[in-house]
Amino acid sequence: MARIAIDMDNVMADIYSHYLSYYEASNGIKLDPQVLQGVPEGEILPDGAVRRFLLTPGFFRTAPVMPGSQEVIKALMEKYEVFIVSAAMEFPQSLREKLEWLHEHFPFISWHNIVLCGSKTIVNADIMIDDYDKNLRHFTGRQLLFTSPHNIHLTDYERVHNWEEVAAALEVEVPAARV
Repeated sequence: MARIAIDMDNVMADIYSHYLSYYEASNGIKLDPQVLQGVPEGEILPDGAVRRFLLTPGFFRTAPVMPGSQEVIKALMEKYEVFIVSAAMEFPQSLREKLEWLHEHFPFISWHNIVLCGSKTIVNADIMIDDYDKNLRHFTGRQLLFTSPHNIHLTDYERVHNWEEVAAALEVEVPAARV
């Protein structure tokens, strides 16, 4: 059975829209996501707000789920050995929050299949789904770049724009009502 490593932030959890919601709530300013296309993730908000939000207790725990991710990951688990891999060490409070978030939104994923690490260069899998070039570039298996505003200009990878495209790329069937 082939092994898949799936990233959390901006792949399973919609961290990007969460930044914008936090920013609007704390500053009263609604930003147009289209204007931020191609901007590095850490620079999408002024005054270090991205880092400040990442260090805010509860930020990771309250992130929205990417549409279709639950259904497609469940279908992937029938065909592949699925691991959730997140480079979480930079933000220590995220460890517990990410684990709690996974237990709430993906209760069908065993703790045996969750890897919270510092660097994804240690990952040994056949397929990696990630939104960051820095994680994919050292990976020797099949690389699926999950579209996020910060990576919109990258062209060196097989790109998937959403979970429906992940299902198609990895040849799993998800009932239409579930995606």
